[in-house]
Amino acid sequence: MTFDTQPATTAPPVGHAADVFDRLVTNIGTVVQGKTDVIRQAVTCLFAQGHLLIEDVPGTAKTTLARALAGSLGLVWNRIQFTPDLLPSDVTGSSIYNQKTSDFEFRPGAVFANVVLGDEINRASPKTQSALLEVMEEGTVTTDAARYPVPQPFMVVATQNPVDMEGTYPLPEAQLDRFLLRITMGYPSADAEAAILRTQRDGEPMAALHPVVTVHDLNRAIAEIHRVEVAPAIEHYIVSLARFTREADDVELGVSPRGSLALLRAARATAAATGRAYVIPEDVKAMAPLALPHRMILRPEAAVQKRTTAEVVARALQQVPVPRALPS
Repeated sequence: MTFDTQPATTAPPVGHAADVFDRLVTNIGTVVQGKTDVIRQAVTCLFAQGHLLIEDVPGTAKTTLARALAGSLGLVWNRIQFTPDLLPSDVTGSSIYNQKTSDFEFRPGAVFANVVLGDEINRASPKTQSALLEVMEEGTVTTDAARYPVPQPFMVVATQNPVDMEGTYPLPEAQLDRFLLRITMGYPSADAEAAILRTQRDGEPMAALHPVVTVHDLNRAIAEIHRVEVAPAIEHYIVSLARFTREADDVELGVSPRGSLALLRAARATAAATGRAYVIPEDVKAMAPLALPHRMILRPEAAVQKRTTAEVVARALQQVPVPRALPS
C-alpha cells in the first residue's frame, strides 16, 4: 500500500532552523563528547517546545547535557536539586506579607526561568512533583487564585537515576505524560571516554561554554517548525501507531491522543532540523521510541515477564504499514 507523503503545496524553506540546530549540537558536543545522537534528541525536544526526561545511571553526563543545553542558549536557567524535604513552594514560589505595603507579594520560585534543570526529580515527594504539572502543561503558576506566567521559551529538563530506587518516588503516569521525550545517555565509547579525560586536564569544560543561540534565533526557528507541513498519510500513520499500542494484548493503557500530538511535534522538529519543510515517515520512526514508551502501562502479567513498553513500540513500527511516496 502506498500513500502520498508529500505536501499538497510547496512549503517555505526551513534553513534557519537547521542552522540553529547544527550550532547548538556542535556547541554542546564540545562538552558532551561522543554523544551526538543524544544531543540531537535533546535539541529536537527543545525545538518541539517540549520537556525532556533523561534517565541513566550516575556519571553518564545527564546533568552536564542539561547544563550545556541551557548554557548554549544564552537564556535564564535555574537548577533545582530535588530532595525529599523540597517543598512545592520552593519550586513554584509563594506569597509573602510585605509590612511596608500591608499586602502579600508573590516571590517567584526556581521554576521561573527559560530552562529549568530538575536534578534527580524522582527523589522529591509526590506533592512536590505535582507542583510541576501545571507549569509544564500550561506555562503558568497559580497561587492564591492568581496566575503567573513563566518566561518564554520554557523547558524543563529533568534527570533521574533508574538504578538506585531507595528513598525515591517514581513519577506518576500523569507527570510522565508531560515529558515530550524520554532519553537515555548510555556509556561513552572508548575513544569518547579518552577525550573526556583529556578535556578535564585543563579544568571544567563548562566554564568555556558560551551561548551560540539568542532568543530571537530560537523563536525564529520555532516559527519555521510551525510551518512544517504534514501530509494526511503521515497523520494516519501516527494515529495507527498509537492505536496499535491501545489494542496490544500486553498493554493495559496505551498511548493517548496527547502522545500522538507529542510524536507529531517531535517529527516536525526532526524534519526542520534536517532542512526539510515537510515530515517523512523516517522522522516519525526516529521519534516514536523516544516519545511513546513512557506514555504506556503494561498489564501486570507482562511486567512480571519483564516485557517493556519499548518492545511494544518496536512491534508497532514493524507491523504498522509505512506510508510511501507515490512515484512522480
